[in-house]
Amino acid sequence: MRLHLCVGAVLTALSVTVTSACTGSGGSPSGSTPGVTATTVTVGGHAPLTGPAAPGFMDYPVAIRAYFDYVNANGGVYGRKLVYDYKDDAYNPSKTVAVVHQLVEQDNVYAILAGIGTPTHSKVVDYLNAQHVPDLFVSSGCLCWNQPGSLPYTFGFPTDYVREGKILGSYVKSAFPGKKIAYFSQSGDFGENGVKGLDTVLPPSSVVSRQTYEPGAIDITPQMTAIAQSKADVIIAFSIGSATAMLRLAQLKFGNTAQLVVSYPGSDPVTLSKLLASYTKQGGTAAQGNALIQGMITDAYLPPATDTSNSWIALFDKVRAQYAPSLPLSTTVLSGMAEAYTFVQALQRAGKNPTRQSIVNAVEQGGFTGPGLVSFAFSKSSHAGYAGSQIAVVKGNGLALQGQPLITDDGTGPVTPYASPPATAPAQGIPSP
Repeated sequence: MRLHLCVGAVLTALSVTVTSACTGSGGSPSGSTPGVTATTVTVGGHAPLTGPAAPGFMDYPVAIRAYFDYVNANGGVYGRKLVYDYKDDAYNPSKTVAVVHQLVEQDNVYAILAGIGTPTHSKVVDYLNAQHVPDLFVSSGCLCWNQPGSLPYTFGFPTDYVREGKILGSYVKSAFPGKKIAYFSQSGDFGENGVKGLDTVLPPSSVVSRQTYEPGAIDITPQMTAIAQSKADVIIAFSIGSATAMLRLAQLKFGNTAQLVVSYPGSDPVTLSKLLASYTKQGGTAAQGNALIQGMITDAYLPPATDTSNSWIALFDKVRAQYAPSLPLSTTVLSGMAEAYTFVQALQRAGKNPTRQSIVNAVEQGGFTGPGLVSFAFSKSSHAGYAGSQIAVVKGNGLALQGQPLITDDGTGPVTPYASPPATAPAQGIPSP
């Protein structure tokens, strides 16, 4: 049972009324919406700017801010400028708790947007819901965000890991019939959700090794030893980028030639190329690192960053070049801008005088359009994000999509093709109210 405690204001001896310190109102004067002024809307976020998940993910909030800058230069949302106040949590749950409390109680943000990481954000999700703070588009595919009954203010964004596991597992079952399979997954909800999806579609007899690693691990020799000894033909990894890079180097060390299939959080070619270059003792180049991941299988819920013919890629690259030119056009950067775009749609729909509840209601209406390869699952009964993804293979510095986009549920339902045509980016690059 969650309790919302509000400490009423105390009158001084001089009978001066002090504004209520109720955390649920974010410390704002009575009747106002926290984080919303006549000229600005301020939202907060936590991200691993340092630590084991920093490679790749440190670009995520910068990409969000870049798209906000673009919107602000074109008039903002109902005349209000968007402010993104994000803080470093180093992928450390205790730091996540500290920075999110600061954002809510001191910085007085309207909402938390794109909090990154399953082990980190899971430590603040109950707090945010108890304080009635919109917890929008968590940058993690944990199934745990989709609990509208107990977590009414929280919404996912990327395809959840159960759905992804089913899609990856279905592909492996079809493309590698009869082959031996090993799992390599991060401990906690991230890896557990992915494995749950895999086990929904893969025969238990085909899985010959199940290995996990701890976030921040710097040595996976025991896990790779077990996988090598199992003689697996395919390794399916639910891992962040740093762990994927370690796994690939461990394969080389062991002479292991198993096909590598990697969940989208750990498969960005730009990030992996740099990591593999930095991890080699010879101090290799990004090009040498990139050569090590050619043919790696993954999936995507957004179009590949290298598809310059796609209107969304063209839009986000224009925004990046103008407002964050130091960023690469990576999968991570595209995801951040896609979240920012979707937030703008939600804020527009929340009305000219948005409240915290009105933006929650706006997301629950569903029907958002954007760069996704599949549709969102948002509704009153579902706070999950994208409903599926598309298989892809690393080719050069990007991803080559394979087959059709696929959708499924987070239970035992089938994996089916998604046939609706993709949306086109609006001419001005900003959604219409």
